[in-house]
Amino acid sequence: MKKLILLLFLVPVLIVANEKTVPSKIKEVTVYLSGAQIHRKAKCTLKAGKNQLVFTGLSAKIDESSLQISGLGSASILSMSYDLDYLSELEGNPKVKDWENQIVSLQHEIALYKNLIIGLEEEEKIITTNRVVSSENQALDLTKIKEIGTYYRERITAIKNEIFQTNLKINEANLEIGNLRKQLQEVNNASETEQGELTLVLDAPLPMNLELSLSYLVSDAGWIPNYDIKSEKLNAPLELAYKAHVYQKTGNHWDNVNITLSAGNPNVNVTKPDLGTQYLNFTNRNSRGRTGTVKKNIYPYNPTVKTITGTVIDQTGLPLPGANVIVKGTNNGTQTDFDGNFSIQVGEGKEIVISYIGQVSQELPIYSSVMNIQMEEDYQALEEVVVVGYGTSDASSNVRVRGYSSTPKVQPPLYIIDGVPVTNYNEGDLDGNEIQSMEVLNGAEATAIYGNRGASGIVVITTRQNSIRDDLTNTKFSIRKPYSIVSDGDITAIQIDSFKLPAEYEFFATPIINENVFLTATMQDWEKLQLLPGEANIYYEGGYAGKTTLNPFTVKKELILSLGIDPNITVTRKQQRNFKSKSFTGSNRVLNRTYDLEVKNNKTLAIDLKLMDRIPISQNKDIKVSDIDPMSAEYETKTGLLTWKIKLESKQSQKESFSFQVKYPKGRYISL
Repeated sequence: MKKLILLLFLVPVLIVANEKTVPSKIKEVTVYLSGAQIHRKAKCTLKAGKNQLVFTGLSAKIDESSLQISGLGSASILSMSYDLDYLSELEGNPKVKDWENQIVSLQHEIALYKNLIIGLEEEEKIITTNRVVSSENQALDLTKIKEIGTYYRERITAIKNEIFQTNLKINEANLEIGNLRKQLQEVNNASETEQGELTLVLDAPLPMNLELSLSYLVSDAGWIPNYDIKSEKLNAPLELAYKAHVYQKTGNHWDNVNITLSAGNPNVNVTKPDLGTQYLNFTNRNSRGRTGTVKKNIYPYNPTVKTITGTVIDQTGLPLPGANVIVKGTNNGTQTDFDGNFSIQVGEGKEIVISYIGQVSQELPIYSSVMNIQMEEDYQALEEVVVVGYGTSDASSNVRVRGYSSTPKVQPPLYIIDGVPVTNYNEGDLDGNEIQSMEVLNGAEATAIYGNRGASGIVVITTRQNSIRDDLTNTKFSIRKPYSIVSDGDITAIQIDSFKLPAEYEFFATPIINENVFLTATMQDWEKLQLLPGEANIYYEGGYAGKTTLNPFTVKKELILSLGIDPNITVTRKQQRNFKSKSFTGSNRVLNRTYDLEVKNNKTLAIDLKLMDRIPISQNKDIKVSDIDPMSAEYETKTGLLTWKIKLESKQSQKESFSFQVKYPKGRYISL
């Protein structure tokens, strides 16, 4: 009986004896655009039978489903559990001890400075007291008085100056202590209050020594592509430094680890979509199904951006004043100015929402401190305006134009698709994604163009053009040099590669949109560089020229970089005074337009400049664009774009012109 009691008493002791806390060290880290995979190594000794191993000091940001163990040999896992430990002390920042020692050392210096000041003040008191005693107890001649006065003045001045200089040193030391304490406070605020703990129960057939590998995914880490682009002078090769800004706040410091950068994102849902059958039936006119597709996001979130500046433009490149820019999920917002420019502080936001009447709202991750946004027309919003303004019938899917609802028999409106009248058109003949804009004409506007055919109104539909977007590949970059990255959310810059690239330099101007002249550099064969979208710092002729956003997925054969604005080249665009510009022929109005463009090179060297303008393209057969004279420009008939390639010597100017005529019905309006 005594043996049984003793055995029962020893069972818990034996179980606890087989429980081991196993130290582990981070050896490798794969950093994704969002998140990271941690690889730890640990050595342990197993006894035959069950062994309980506890890995402590892990991150509290672990995705439990990603935990993997390798190097088990013939041992097998009986159970595995991951928990948070709120009691154990967290791994500290390796710099904290140095900062604390610096504070103590500075405090000692301050104490010594204060002792020095006390000694100087005592000396000053003795000198002052001695001066009074000497004058009362003995008669002094004038020469002696001058000598004593000179001594007192010089010594008192020296004492005062030394006290002043010592107080300056005390102030400097206090400032340094204040900065160190702020740094400590930042680290303390960044620290987590818990750590992860992994418990493994292994079954070993015999005693063995193992070297285990532990890997898992963590959040609150990532990297942002970043570039430095330097040009020493015109026609010199471009120097491009490809860098990664790595950050992490996982609760564990990465000390001298091997880093691999991956362009992938393990948090993205990779499950393929299932396409089912689409069944059509009549619905309420105002109810709409989903017609859009999930867009690919090629920009990673950049947590270091605190302020965004940019420009919002429409599809033609013109600025959109009054566009709303809001940090998603907050009341923090602003509007673009007359030139479409905006600036907003984003705080802790991760996305911004851009909206404008008649345009498709956009939600974009905060990926750069410079974000220029091009909007697209919202054909559905325009169609909703048609519904509200002109009314519909629930018994018919046809558009009914206001003003004709009282007629005995309402005919369907006339549909004009891309300038061509279409008979027997029914809603749904065009896929929703194909429609770019929709406009309804009624009354005199409709009958003046098509007579009785427009009696029930006209619906003008413009279809979308094709758009192409390249995929983001899962490129990996292995960094040769080990790095140490502290868990404080600050950026560690890692250079991935550097290139010297031949480039063609050219100045570029489009005065119809922007009167500034931009210096551009065009690179060929950029695909081999494995670049990703990111912010770029531009340096030209040894000076900082500004920031731009490098996006290799918006180009095909060549990559064009904007190196900044050159104020030494001016360009103007003026319309000629033409008294025949407002004339009439029959029922049509005729507008004659002639524009003069002038470029002046105020630089000390010759330049190559690409100058562009445009002639409007009609999308309606009743709007005639004719008498087109591009003069010396290259004219693209499909797009209406005009291009001049100009070589301009120093201090020279050059004028170019073009003209065209527009004819359209009276009572109608167009915008040139």
